[in-house]
Amino acid sequence: MNPLFKFSVPDMDVMAVLPILLVAVTGIVALILEMIHPKRSNERIVAVSIIGLILSGIVSIRNLELGPYDTLSGMFRVDRFGTSIQVVIALGALLAICFSENYLREKRIPFGEIYPLMLWSAVGAMIMATTGNLLVIFLGLEILSVALYVMAGLSRGEEKSNESALKYFLLGAFASGFLLYGIAFVYGAVGTLNLDDVPTAWVQHGGTNHALMLFGFGCIIVGLAFKTSLVPFHQWTPDVYQGAPTNVTAFMATVTKAGAFAALIRVLDSAGIFREQWMPVLEVIAVLTMTVGNVMALTQKDVKRILGYSSIAQAGYLLVGVLAHEKMPNQIGTSTVVYYLFGYTAMTAGVFAVVSLTARGGREGTKLDDLRGLARRSPIAFAALVVFVTSLIGIPPTAGFFGKMNILMDAVHSGLTPLAVALAINSIISGWYYLGLLNAAIGSDGTEGKTRPLRFNRGVLATCALSVVGVFIALVPPVLQVFFPK
Repeated sequence: MNPLFKFSVPDMDVMAVLPILLVAVTGIVALILEMIHPKRSNERIVAVSIIGLILSGIVSIRNLELGPYDTLSGMFRVDRFGTSIQVVIALGALLAICFSENYLREKRIPFGEIYPLMLWSAVGAMIMATTGNLLVIFLGLEILSVALYVMAGLSRGEEKSNESALKYFLLGAFASGFLLYGIAFVYGAVGTLNLDDVPTAWVQHGGTNHALMLFGFGCIIVGLAFKTSLVPFHQWTPDVYQGAPTNVTAFMATVTKAGAFAALIRVLDSAGIFREQWMPVLEVIAVLTMTVGNVMALTQKDVKRILGYSSIAQAGYLLVGVLAHEKMPNQIGTSTVVYYLFGYTAMTAGVFAVVSLTARGGREGTKLDDLRGLARRSPIAFAALVVFVTSLIGIPPTAGFFGKMNILMDAVHSGLTPLAVALAINSIISGWYYLGLLNAAIGSDGTEGKTRPLRFNRGVLATCALSVVGVFIALVPPVLQVFFPK
């Protein structure tokens, strides 16, 4: 046989890749179901999607003890960090899907295609979390993003939704260009796309190669900073969060952030040998991200814009945890970041599920005034909102409190005390607008004594119940030891 046509099939650990395969195949099955019964009830599609995500999560939990090693010719990395992020991504997608169906029907956009799009987008996030290959990171980012561009504009009859989809697409394509441009420069300097080879190349080469690597990594960080909503690449976040359907916003705020931060950690780990060049810049970005997000949230009157700026601030908190790990990688692991992402996913998805209750007859009210009367009309939804807001502020005994406490301790231990102080101050500032959500829900809506039922559907109920469990289950010692060992 002609040697030009010889090729070998790469070794693949099927069990390690199975969580991603399960979600991808579930998306294909969901699409087939939608094609068989278009414009009918999507309950079967929802059920299949939930089952696939649960199975993926179970396999991921089983895989926590695998690794660290590479498979698929080094393109897939098996370790506790990546596997833990897969669990977080599966949880975020599951929570977003749980309350989607009733919400989409109230919005009169019950398109069954959204479920396979969500699943495939989650696949992209999972790929980003479990690879040390720059090109595969880019592939995962595009799989994640293309589906999100479509979902952001799902409400085609609304100008805000169309605007958010277009803005997200244009800025996302711009950020992807930065990422790919950076990958090209790093490849030119290192001679490979494998991040593990970066430290060796830095030691063996100098001069121009160092400049190429620094410029390349700078472009890559810009591309990932867009997805993680870091200042000054955050401008799209509040607009897209406001215009996109609420279930898509919940998915975007949780799944996208988990996948992007996982990829950012992979990239920064490989660039640790020259951290003196990029660490000061990211420290400034962390402070700006926390401060800008919280200060801008104080001026907002739309709940989804408030949560958009809150997401920016939360990205700043997470970046502090990432930098603490990068400053002392041998002493401080990634478990603090994973722990915070787990709690953040639960409480954020829960808040958006409660907000989705304002959708009625094709319209959705997301102003603070639209939450008025919630405490009287649906005490259960209000109680759940109290739990989520408490965790977002960081009040004990919630996952939000212990997550922030862990990040603060890591920051102090690594010598990043100014970042710890900035985080503490910003957490206090955030309390004002978070409590504003509760104040609006308690306020009168002028319908006392009148019948104005608020249907607390089973989808929202399931999401809130799972989210409340997630906020508190992260405090259970066995969970801490199994999922997030220090």
